[in-house]
Amino acid sequence: MFFKGNKDMDEKIKEMSVPLIPLRDIVIFPHMVVPLFVGRDKSVRALELAMSQDKSVLLVAQKKAKIDDPAADNIYKVGTLGNILQLLRLPDGSVKVLVEGKKRAKIKEFTPSKECFIVKIDEINEEMDDTLETEALIRNIGKAFETYVKLNKKIPPEMIMSVSSIDDPARLTDTIAAHLVIKLQDKQALLELTNITHRLERLYGLMEGEIEILEAEQRIRQRVKKQMEKTQKEYYLSEQVKAIQKELGEKDEFKGELQELEERIKNKKMSKEAAKKAKQELKKLKLMSPMAAEATVVRNYLDWLLSLPWAEVTDEKKDINEAEKILEEDHYGLKQVKERILEHLAVHGLVEEMKGPILCLVGPPGVGKTSLAKSIARATNRRFVRLSLGGVRDEAEIRGHRRTYIGSMPGKIIQSLKKASANNPVFLLDEVDKMATDFRGDPASALLEVLDPEQNYSFNDHYLDLDYDLSKVMFITTANSVQGIPYPLLDRMEIIRIAGYTELEKVNIAREFLIPKQLKAHGLFDANLEIPESVVLAIIRRYTREAGVRNLEREIASLCRKTAKEVLKKGKDIKIKLSPKGVAKYLGVPKYRYGKKEEKDEIGVATGLAWTETGGELLSIEVTVVPGKGKLIITGKLGDVMQESAQAALTYIRSRADVLGIEKDFYQKVDIHIHVPEGAIPKDGPSAGIAMATAIASALMKVPVRKDIAMTGEITLRGKVLPIGGLKEKILAAHRGMIPKVLVPQENEKDIKEIPVSVLKKTQISFVEHMDEVLKQSLVLEKPEEIFKKKGDMYQKEDIADTLPSDRVITH
Repeated sequence: MFFKGNKDMDEKIKEMSVPLIPLRDIVIFPHMVVPLFVGRDKSVRALELAMSQDKSVLLVAQKKAKIDDPAADNIYKVGTLGNILQLLRLPDGSVKVLVEGKKRAKIKEFTPSKECFIVKIDEINEEMDDTLETEALIRNIGKAFETYVKLNKKIPPEMIMSVSSIDDPARLTDTIAAHLVIKLQDKQALLELTNITHRLERLYGLMEGEIEILEAEQRIRQRVKKQMEKTQKEYYLSEQVKAIQKELGEKDEFKGELQELEERIKNKKMSKEAAKKAKQELKKLKLMSPMAAEATVVRNYLDWLLSLPWAEVTDEKKDINEAEKILEEDHYGLKQVKERILEHLAVHGLVEEMKGPILCLVGPPGVGKTSLAKSIARATNRRFVRLSLGGVRDEAEIRGHRRTYIGSMPGKIIQSLKKASANNPVFLLDEVDKMATDFRGDPASALLEVLDPEQNYSFNDHYLDLDYDLSKVMFITTANSVQGIPYPLLDRMEIIRIAGYTELEKVNIAREFLIPKQLKAHGLFDANLEIPESVVLAIIRRYTREAGVRNLEREIASLCRKTAKEVLKKGKDIKIKLSPKGVAKYLGVPKYRYGKKEEKDEIGVATGLAWTETGGELLSIEVTVVPGKGKLIITGKLGDVMQESAQAALTYIRSRADVLGIEKDFYQKVDIHIHVPEGAIPKDGPSAGIAMATAIASALMKVPVRKDIAMTGEITLRGKVLPIGGLKEKILAAHRGMIPKVLVPQENEKDIKEIPVSVLKKTQISFVEHMDEVLKQSLVLEKPEEIFKKKGDMYQKEDIADTLPSDRVITH
């Protein structure tokens, strides 16, 4: 039964059942009045139950504070029976409660309840040895507590008077124990002791231990304070000595420095605003003491103003032929970029005052974006500066810090111009797609002003707080993809895409640039190592998988190192000629396999084409038909878009079932499994649509697909073949895999001009507008004309481009 009132507590405590609240990191003693914040659901319900009865609640510490929902074995057996004085509900659902400890109590048993802890409790009878020793203990404890309060500043001195007025030994121990800063286990042990004399002895021991610790802390503080005072005194005296020395011998030096600054300001060509600001700051500096902290800030500011190239420019080369020669010397291919630079030089030759172009070179790693910017600087006779933006997340990196901050400096833009010592350098902003944004600002937004020709003539750095003309700077940014660049920033730049190099281009780059460079770097001669084109091709195909040539250069360097070792062992006259089969001896087991066409015509296997950052790849698509109930299974780690393409392809085949000679209800009797091998590699995009449709048609018709045809294109439910991206890389992949014929969407005919002529001579490109054309050319049919002869069923030719929105983005 529940306790109905607070009277006769000692008589009724044996038969009480009360709600229990487990406490974290606190032990409540009798006679304590404590505010508690209760947030756990069970504890809140326990308070509600207590309030609905007689406001009695058992307050017990839990053994492990980190446990949110403690079990019975994680709660101490002895606690304090308390009374709720006041209860306040907070907006977040928790409760603030003021409780007063009344009497020790022991948990007899837990009453089963899901709502809250309810326990039956037993009375704890306290006993005391009324001896002289107990009286002595009480006096010693009073003195010890007075010492403890003086050492521990957290306890108010008024507590000494309060404690000295307590006559009851049990209440004295409880009051003092509540104010001691000791471990939870020690407080719980004090609570559980029933003999008051033993409790006094235990409390006295704990207090003595705490007093010793506090006295040690006080001694340490005094030692540290003395050491600090000594250090401060020494610093103050040394500063006085410095001041005396400066007054005696350096006052003339400060005057000389001011005169030098005045002369530099007079001779420096700056904007009117900057010259006016410099004179104001110099005037302010003259009125200051040379030892003032502000004087150093003003001096640094004037140094920055006078070191910037406000009007210094380098003479730009305008000879197009010489510039073209330099660009061709440094880089193979990249015609579009070179053409754009030559156009700029041509216009600059006709128009004296023109704004610098803002180019964005977008391409995979290792294709020469950064080195191309250096070549542009050399071809135009401009200085070159580079700023890497990868991982930059602070707007102050671009605009600088205001002078109010200690150690403030201009942003990287102004710092780089000072380094260049010219106002018209080639300024490379590397990895512009890898900037980050956080609470410190958005550096990409700060770049909007820098890279806008309509605004950058008055770029305002926070540190300078002046307009600086950036319009003569040729800004070149680089990125691996445009996806990471905010659209407003992208809109301000002229995008020039640098696709991955073709195998032929890589071979030429290796022959003309990489091999001579590595031979020289390793102290070798042409006579020591001969690397034929066939070997370079084998390295490209078997040991690298990249759009650029970084790994190719590493592999060539590896060959050179091994050759250098042989030269030292056998003499400088040794000559090593490599062959494709002998490459493995030097470079180890081949790291990669490259796509090749299928060995024979197979049912349910079609060859698609995929675009990757490292170039194009052949994509083998397999379809198997098994008895089932119409389930479509898609495997191979395909993305959402590619899975939707597979569903569209199947729907198209169902719609053409009668023309293809397939039962109309075939999908109710079979399961179709579409798989794209190399399942560990994620794949996505719509361009494999016609290849999946061909493989499904082949599997259902039981007709093989021609092994010498690859295909790429997006499919619609009506069978139309829509354009795709990355055509150049895909055609090169087919050429590398020795596939003589490729089916391409009609609308991609415009992209053929990007493909090398040498590749087009060996690859037949067939343009298709409808899926029927694809099936007609790719399936091994005896009389394909008869299957697709029905004019009513045949597609109607129309300009697909007219049906697309103007802002359509083609993915690959």
